Amino acid sequence: MSIRYTKADLEKIVYTQLENLNAINNLLSIMKHQNELLEKANKKFKDEISDIKQKIYPSLKKGRANSGSIRKLVGF
Repeated sequence: MSIRYTKADLEKIVYTQLENLNAINNLLSIMKHQNELLEKANKKFKDEISDIKQKIYPSLKKGRANSGSIRKLVGF
């Protein structure tokens, strides 16, 4: 059994597909904008955390060079 489509049926199908494609494009644009906002917020929070860490631990630095000074602070 093959289904026969009229020209009007095919035009309706194509128009519906075009509407769906446009809707997907709009959603993609919204998602890109939201992603940009999230990236900016993450960068801001990361910078704020770095600032807070520097205020709390101003003299401690990463690496083994200061492991002795850490031991002195802890009492080893």
